[in-house]
Amino acid sequence: MTTSFSPTSFRWHRWPRLLVGLIAAALLSVGLVAAEVTPRAAHAAPCTGTSGVTVVVDFTALGGNVEVGCATGDPSSGLAALTDAGFSYAFVPGIPGFVCQINSLPNPCNGAPMNAYWSYWHGDSDGSWSYASAGAGSHDPAPGDVEGWAFGAGNPPGVPAP
Repeated sequence: MTTSFSPTSFRWHRWPRLLVGLIAAALLSVGLVAAEVTPRAAHAAPCTGTSGVTVVVDFTALGGNVEVGCATGDPSSGLAALTDAGFSYAFVPGIPGFVCQINSLPNPCNGAPMNAYWSYWHGDSDGSWSYASAGAGSHDPAPGDVEGWAFGAGNPPGVPAP
């Protein structure tokens, strides 16, 4: 059985509900697209025991918060741990290996001068931080380790290492 459309068969009293539904669907899809364009948020908790590498990123100098994520398993480098914990990064243009942005901050990339750059840290079991002597691309963190990043003049993250 086929139905055909005719102006007399259309139920005009349903038009406002249909229009509201279409507008709501359009707004929802725009919201989902906008949410996908922004960097994915990190997990809200550190790893437990030796189940992965905990990553702490301190955005406070950029007007944000300290965020903590868990890179499950055994990431092959500090950069892999950073991305596996839910953070994105970009290098200083022309200087591969030197992190300029984490989660697109600062925006624009400031070229990482000595007074404001992403410093890389290793957490100690007593909650303190040690400045990394090797770059995040060449460091291989072990499961259970804590990695830290802080934007500024080379100060550690503003929270104790979990």
